[in-house]
Amino acid sequence: MNLADKAFSGILWAKRGPLLVLRDAALLEAGREPQPVDGEVIVERTRVEFMQVLTGGGG
Repeated sequence: MNLADKAFSGILWAKRGPLLVLRDAALLEAGREPQPVDGEVIVERTRVEFMQVLTGGGG
């Protein structure tokens, strides 16, 4: 999930009105290893610029 000023990877756990809830999230910054985030990350949908959705392959 890319925002204007940062990016996160994680599991989209819930959609609560204008908010998205990520779990097992990590903060992604250029030139650094992903930084795990404790708890949940709450993001306003209007701040999301890009979201990549991965699906599990059945094989």
